[in-house]
Amino acid sequence: MPIHLKNRSIRILLLSCILSLFSCGAYNFTGGDVGTAETFQVNYFQNYASQSPGSTFDPGLDREFTLALQDLILNQTSLDLVSAEGDLLFEGEIVEYRVTPMSATAEQRAAQNRLSISVNVRFFNRTKEDADFERRFSHFYDYDAASQLSTVRDEAHQVIFERINQDIFQAALADW
Repeated sequence: MPIHLKNRSIRILLLSCILSLFSCGAYNFTGGDVGTAETFQVNYFQNYASQSPGSTFDPGLDREFTLALQDLILNQTSLDLVSAEGDLLFEGEIVEYRVTPMSATAEQRAAQNRLSISVNVRFFNRTKEDADFERRFSHFYDYDAASQLSTVRDEAHQVIFERINQDIFQAALADW
């Protein structure tokens, strides 16, 4: 096949692929379905973890979690963040922040610790009331017991928040 025909075939194939992607309308690759909602609100998630037996208190956790949830929704939808009267409302509290030993060495010492965080979430959709829910979401991060939590804290929070917030997002906005 002559080179000019080969290049033309490649261009036509490329153009076809691009057109097929855009011809399906506005597709959201995150899987979120915001319906007719235009705004969302994330109320401050209070940290009540210290009230749960075995849990500890991490100052600033409430602010970090609230901001992480706001950022995820902003990045994965076209919704506008508002401070009141949002079409979608997320609220709740952090109910567990616990470090537990997970495995032992031959000397009966912990080889690995697990940080677990649980969040109780209430979701209200003013545009679709049958979508409202209240659920608990949890995730964990395992780390070497020789490390102090303070040295892995930022990475642990990032991993846990990402998982919990994706689960919240899917529960609230996935239309499977």
